[in-house]
Amino acid sequence: MRLGLFGKGGPDKAQAAEQAGRIKALVREIAGLPEAAAIAVNEILCADPACPGTETVILVMNPGEKTKAVKLAMAMAEVTPEALREALSSGA
Repeated sequence: MRLGLFGKGGPDKAQAAEQAGRIKALVREIAGLPEAAAIAVNEILCADPACPGTETVILVMNPGEKTKAVKLAMAMAEVTPEALREALSSGA
């Protein structure tokens, strides 16, 4: 069992990599990002009582633009195209 805020109680590494890849592809498609854009996807378990618990944090690093951070109050496995569209359009 791993301790800490990253990955605790989450899927194994292969499942996490698969979910992150799925989300990256959706973000690239929805936002119309070029291949040069880097996308980072992480699932975080926030121990702070003010946090929603498990969050999916997405960083979009498009060359020549400021890095955009998007947070969804759900695990990576729960992220849907609709939730991503809403988060990306609102700049959450």
